[in-house]
Amino acid sequence: MDTYDEGSAPRRQPGDPTTPESPPPPASPKAPEAPKTPEAPELPGASAETPAPPAAQPHPEPSPPQTEPLPQTEPLAQTGPLPQTDADPVAAPPTPPPLHTGIASLSLRYQIPAAFALAMIALVALVHVGMVFLHVAPANTLSKTHAEAVNSWIYPEFEQNWKLFAPNPLQQNIAVQVRADVLTKAGDEQTTGWYDLSALDGAALAGNPLPSHTQQNELRRAWDFYTSTHDANANPVGMRGDLSESYLRRIVVMRLEREHAAGAGGTVERVQVRSSTTNLKPPSWSTEKVSTQPVYRVLPWWPVSTSDRTGANS
Repeated sequence: MDTYDEGSAPRRQPGDPTTPESPPPPASPKAPEAPKTPEAPELPGASAETPAPPAAQPHPEPSPPQTEPLPQTEPLAQTGPLPQTDADPVAAPPTPPPLHTGIASLSLRYQIPAAFALAMIALVALVHVGMVFLHVAPANTLSKTHAEAVNSWIYPEFEQNWKLFAPNPLQQNIAVQVRADVLTKAGDEQTTGWYDLSALDGAALAGNPLPSHTQQNELRRAWDFYTSTHDANANPVGMRGDLSESYLRRIVVMRLEREHAAGAGGTVERVQVRSSTTNLKPPSWSTEKVSTQPVYRVLPWWPVSTSDRTGANS
């Protein structure tokens, strides 16, 4: 290769086949010249050179005021705990003692009576559950052996009535009524009319969303207790006859006192109780024919003792 060759293409010699010449590279456009700023005309009398402004003289720095050195003192001894910094761990607060509740919060002199009272309540509840179980359970050796103790515990307040679950429920309305011989404040003896105690209970229950057990069942259970321990001639049957009669008599005396049957200052001397039983009318689709006329069972007159009045007012 010739030293004058340019690049890798050899120089053409005379007689070489002609090759199309490459067009010359286009001329690069010239950048436009910036317009010349017109020179300001020289004023007459002005010199060609403008003198430079005089250089500013530096102000001398004020010297610091001279102060006397403070006398050196000895460092104070550390007498208390070092103050905590952010790097020191924060000590956890002390854990408060556990709080006692219930009997444990009482002192020993009160814990003993409270524990004794709770033990007695639990014992009475256990005895009551056992007595009720022996009363409602089928007859067995244990219930027959302790029949007297069971009956004295159950009757009359805790007697159980399972008629609600009988296959043939009660289809009668039984109303308990009472009248009395009273001694007025003036000393006159009078006989009152019949007070329908069952109707009074029904009126008190109407509109009461939460009637008490006493309002609903006291009078009815007292009458059932009496009829189950007496025959048709009002003679007691068994050992509970006198108890059921006394229980019913106290209830009716209490109700007469509540209704002010004897008037102001008067007293109830005797009472007589009767029941009015009325069969329920059968439904329209039933062919059963029953009488809806009330049937009365009238008991003999009972004298009212001081204990009956005391029990009624207690």
